[in-house]
Amino acid sequence: MILFLYGPDTYRSRQKLNEIIEHYKKIHKSGLNLKFFDLKEKRFEDLADEIKTTPMFSEKKLLVFKNTTLNKDFQDKFLKNIKKFSNSKDIFLFYEDYSPPTTSFRLRRAPEDKFSKSLKKYGKSQEFKLLEDWQLRNWVKREFKNFGTEIKETAVKKLVDFVGNNLWQMENEIKKLVNYKNKTKIEIKDVELLVKPKIETDIFETIDAIASKNKKRALKLLKGHLEKGDSPLYLLSMINFQFRNLLVIKDLIEKHQSPYSLTNLHPYVIKKSSDFSKKFKLFELKKIYQKIFEIDLAIKTGKIEPEIALDLLITEI
Repeated sequence: MILFLYGPDTYRSRQKLNEIIEHYKKIHKSGLNLKFFDLKEKRFEDLADEIKTTPMFSEKKLLVFKNTTLNKDFQDKFLKNIKKFSNSKDIFLFYEDYSPPTTSFRLRRAPEDKFSKSLKKYGKSQEFKLLEDWQLRNWVKREFKNFGTEIKETAVKKLVDFVGNNLWQMENEIKKLVNYKNKTKIEIKDVELLVKPKIETDIFETIDAIASKNKKRALKLLKGHLEKGDSPLYLLSMINFQFRNLLVIKDLIEKHQSPYSLTNLHPYVIKKSSDFSKKFKLFELKKIYQKIFEIDLAIKTGKIEPEIALDLLITEI
């Protein structure tokens, strides 16, 4: 049997992964046939050796794989045997935190890779998309309920405005608020006191330089970020986040719709993004957003070093 968990909401996909593992442990209490394969380090031959091994206590095996996108040789060899693996009593569980970008626009999307398509075809798959505004508010309310704590609707909205759909951060903020209020009702003033808005003000200067097509300044600022120790992948994710906002807001403005009422972005982000979006035409933003995706994919598949990719991205915008 093949299982495939993927998508940008790594919090919920990780929860599902843990749920499957815990369920397996309850049935197969020895735990000796639960194996993890990080394909940054492991090879297909390691899997082949494991399959040849007779399982202890005649249990079925649960084999968990991550970082498959970084191991093309493993993918090719696995695909040659995928029908056999799909019919096996053992479980081949693939966990990935990668998913092509999605927006409300009809952007040209990169074709889905052959390995992912095959996992979906021959196995069971579940995609974990980022929660939309109403879904996120409901999720937050359920989490507070699980902690035995009530929260006002206005406080829920403020918390979502401040944190967005990063559930890893949201979990920490919820715990912080629960501990602070000691199970008494949480109000909007508590959120404003304890939760820092997720506004990356320092990256706006770099985005401003990129948006102004001042490549020399953008590269200088980028170098400054790297010298401060900022991760290249983090910087790319922030550039991706900001240009996605520009794309969303530019589209709404051109349709004469209010980004303040139709997005769950912080007002500060909307204002800054609205100003920046004036420097681009809509088709330019779509082209840049697609370019960011292609660079991100090239990094994750090991085709280019992250620092070089960032320089290349800025010079080509």
